[in-house]
Amino acid sequence: MDNYDADVIVVGAGPTGLMLAGELGLHGISVAVLDRLAEPMRQSRALGFSARTIEEFGQRGLLARLGGVDVIPVGHFGGVPLDYRVLPGGSYGARGIPQSRTEAVLAGWAAEQGAVTHRSVEVTGLEQDADGVTVHTSGGGAFDGGRLRARYVVGCDGARSTVRRCAGIDFPGTEPTVELRFADISGVPLRPRFSGERVPGGMVMVLPLGPDRCRIIYYDRDEPLRASREPITFAEVAAAFLKLSGEDIGAAEPSWVSSTTDVSRQAAQYRRGRVFVAGDAAHVHLPIGAQGMSAGVQDAVNLGWKLALVLAGQAPDGLLDTYHAERHPVGARILTNTLAQRTLYLGGEEITPLTDVFAELSRFESVQRSLVGMVTGLDIRHDVGPGGHPLLGRRLPDGELTGEPGGGGPRTSVHALLHSGRGVLLDLGGDGTLPTAAKPWADRVDTVRAEGAAHLPDVEALLLRPDGYVAWVAPDQDGSALPESLERWFGPGA
Repeated sequence: MDNYDADVIVVGAGPTGLMLAGELGLHGISVAVLDRLAEPMRQSRALGFSARTIEEFGQRGLLARLGGVDVIPVGHFGGVPLDYRVLPGGSYGARGIPQSRTEAVLAGWAAEQGAVTHRSVEVTGLEQDADGVTVHTSGGGAFDGGRLRARYVVGCDGARSTVRRCAGIDFPGTEPTVELRFADISGVPLRPRFSGERVPGGMVMVLPLGPDRCRIIYYDRDEPLRASREPITFAEVAAAFLKLSGEDIGAAEPSWVSSTTDVSRQAAQYRRGRVFVAGDAAHVHLPIGAQGMSAGVQDAVNLGWKLALVLAGQAPDGLLDTYHAERHPVGARILTNTLAQRTLYLGGEEITPLTDVFAELSRFESVQRSLVGMVTGLDIRHDVGPGGHPLLGRRLPDGELTGEPGGGGPRTSVHALLHSGRGVLLDLGGDGTLPTAAKPWADRVDTVRAEGAAHLPDVEALLLRPDGYVAWVAPDQDGSALPESLERWFGPGA
């Protein structure tokens, strides 16, 4: 019998890897997280996350651990202003939550679920066979030059992913053409520029981080891409910011200075045998609209429950193919919209006619809804089978559910029902036959009867996947289609 060090090895202890570790741990899957860094990063590239990621954290009860979230109701698409409340639950995302705090919360949650994180461990290679994956490591004491064995490996190890390279997964895309530079500073008051401002020669943005701190981001059209890997200096940042904005930040105290480009790449396969990629290992792009970290967390939530069901022997291996089928198109759409926003946001005077036309089109509500849905991920619709109900394949917004028919039972909410990471069959005042039909899946799916929900008019019942997407709806689909949907997403009944 093969001896495994863990059911799953997750490479990378960033938000994507830690979210996946927690998702798997919810189902009793043993997880080893490996990270080459000796300690968590203190710098925070991301300062929040998208509206859909707010919902996914809510589905696991993590928002309270983050101290709640302050959402940004309005935002932009490539600098064109938009009110993100045009969609139910819509916002530009969570404001002012540094990535370091998000990682700390996810690390604590994953550890509570039994995941073990090993730091100062670098993955140097891997091989897979019919029964598992052997991972080669260096560093980390006992792991120096050691080999670890798992049934599956997930690379959450960033754009230069070793896991992706060793698995032979291509990473095609476009080379960088522009470079954004930024710095976190204190001691110099600046007026906020939340959506950024096009200025002669480029773009400037100012994001408050606290009473005396802010992040500045700028694009200087006259500055070419740097050929050197040497880090940018604060003196360079201050000089460029003065030229572009007319504001002198030379006396500020910098705590972090960095840069990024518009390089856009996507893994050709999100799965190769027993190896998967997620987060930046699967897709990289210009950071606009908090889509980077958010997409990684959403990758993890999509993959976690599927991998757990297969590892438990409850679902067939083919369920894992739906990870690529569902998430690859989402990643491709993010690359497309960030490249489009780059042109609108960072183009020169020659694109003014384009921005004028775009601003005019964005006055139509249908256009607003499309753009907001694209950036937030709230409009994602998965292929879950036949049916025409508008909820089918889409995420179910949170909302209060009253007690069982007749007034019994406590009030709860949609997100509270998903805290366990299990599927949910929600019977909204039906005739009581659904629990019998779903009984063979009772070890994977919770059946909940409720009197109703104000945000679900004309819905008699629905089946929720653990990631919050609707897989079956009545009366659009009759009860005979329920067992088929249950088997499709949760494997054969017991």
